Amino acid sequence: MANIKFLIRDMEAETEQTVYVSSRFGRNEKLMYATPLKVEPIFWNEKEERVKNSKYCTYRDEVNGALNAIEALIKSFIAQSATSDNVTVSKDSLKNLLDIHFGKVKAKAKDFHSFFEEFIEQCDTRLSPRRGGQTIDYKTKREYARTYYYIQEYEKNRKIRLEFRNIDKLFFNDFVAYLQELGLSTNTIWHKTVSIKAVMKAANEQELTDNTKYATFKNVSEESQAIALSEKELDLLFKHDFSDSPRMERTRDLFLIGCWTGLRFSDFTRIRQENIKDNFLTIQQQKTNDFVTIPLHSVFLSIWNKYNGMLPAHISNQKFNDNLKDVCREAGLKERVMKSITKGGRKITTVYEKWQLVSSHTARRSFATNLYKSGFPSISIMQITGHKTESSFLKYIKVTKEEHAKMLMKHWQKNGNLLKVM
Repeated sequence: MANIKFLIRDMEAETEQTVYVSSRFGRNEKLMYATPLKVEPIFWNEKEERVKNSKYCTYRDEVNGALNAIEALIKSFIAQSATSDNVTVSKDSLKNLLDIHFGKVKAKAKDFHSFFEEFIEQCDTRLSPRRGGQTIDYKTKREYARTYYYIQEYEKNRKIRLEFRNIDKLFFNDFVAYLQELGLSTNTIWHKTVSIKAVMKAANEQELTDNTKYATFKNVSEESQAIALSEKELDLLFKHDFSDSPRMERTRDLFLIGCWTGLRFSDFTRIRQENIKDNFLTIQQQKTNDFVTIPLHSVFLSIWNKYNGMLPAHISNQKFNDNLKDVCREAGLKERVMKSITKGGRKITTVYEKWQLVSSHTARRSFATNLYKSGFPSISIMQITGHKTESSFLKYIKVTKEEHAKMLMKHWQKNGNLLKVM
């Protein structure tokens, strides 16, 4: 196993210094590599080999995320060498690996399949520009893997072998038709086409292909018909007695935390005492790496105090969603809801009871929707939810045309603009 260290050479310097990675392997082999990363010595922790946790250092998370990615990359490379005859660890091979990682040299040419496989594998070390220096999240990696699976099944069905040059409009239309034959929904197919475009874009950037026909693919999706719960329904949940079922009581309480903070499941299950100060909650969102600050609602405070600041958050998202459906059914959320979805190229409408459509993400949608319906400014809601554009936010909230009309009526009444018929 390699001995990997990060260091800067002049801890007495008053200017930014280059961060080096030192990797020892084998018996006497060693590589000292100058990364493009720079740190002021005052912010460098020699013992931890990372940037200090200081509020005065604005680049801590980005640099530490990059260092973690480098360490994972080297460890993965060395682990592969132990099981593959094609991977040899040497000073030159490690240097070439890091040169490719930092874009100093181009990767060796690969075919469509080997590149797609590598693209998926490197999600564990490749940095996401949307996540502030963090690696690609597991859901995105899973979507790439699913897309590759369907491509392989498509090839078996059509008895072909795809190459970079084959990814054109003809392929795109036929691939979509194949997925429709399987009965996949429009939005599921949309995710697959987005993944293919991401892979082809990366292949173009590495000059593995000059095929840019993928850029003309038109990704077709349909608006989500996910539901949101009203404040009246949230109050119904809050007042329902689940004392006979600790499982449902804990699930209900955790769900309401999400409903009154607008946080994603990955965030409201990480709330700790250090996130709370002066009746405000401040937390760094796991998906975007952005910080958000949220005032504490009375329902939040009631639940927070109930558990003495230790929320019952040790549960998987899937298990939470299963429990949540039981919670909402027990509380009587049985309003009949029609939901239409395009599957296999055909529109299918199904009637559900509301509890069947509730999930962890309903909490975030309910928070945003209820604030919007109350007349709270969209731009302010976006600062709390973390939405970047108003267009994406407006697609996110769930307000019917009738509710919009009532909001307009309420606005006119508030401002005295209603015409009176004499």
